[in-house]
Amino acid sequence: MPIIIYMSSASGSKEIKKQQEAIFRFLDAKHIRYYAKDITLHSFLKAEMREKVGNPSALPPQVFNGSQYCGDYEAFSDAMERRMPLSFFKMDS
Repeated sequence: MPIIIYMSSASGSKEIKKQQEAIFRFLDAKHIRYYAKDITLHSFLKAEMREKVGNPSALPPQVFNGSQYCGDYEAFSDAMERRMPLSFFKMDS
């Protein structure tokens, strides 16, 4: 299953940009393929992201493994602290 990351290329928030970059850096370093869906390119992508997450005010980045929801940046950060990042992405180690 492909890793899908809902992200924003035009976010005015430095925090969101840092969070997205941290996830991308990890995936790139591990040579894990992913697909980034930029919610600023098409308005329906933001609605799609929020519907899939089940939160009408969810912000990027939001991560999925195929159709399975992995979590947001906080969940990724927690998994990194526990040294279990692949479990966050719903991948076998």
